[in-house]
Amino acid sequence: MGTTRTVEVRGSIRLGQFLKLAGLADDGALARELVQEGDVSVNGGVELRRGHHLQDGDLVEVDTPMGRESALVRVLPD
Repeated sequence: MGTTRTVEVRGSIRLGQFLKLAGLADDGALARELVQEGDVSVNGGVELRRGHHLQDGDLVEVDTPMGRESALVRVLPD
């Protein structure tokens, strides 16, 4: 397992968008597949909704063939 990186965002972001922004998925199709297969968790719970709105401090984890990767959501003030 690698280190957890912090990814800064402005405003509201959905899980599918965050997976791409954080580099946890190369594109939207892979993000959709990861979520639908149950390979993505938010704050320790499996999340099956690609449109799930993330909040500041949420921990997003993805199970990959190389191990678990993770990123922390940091929402910047507008």
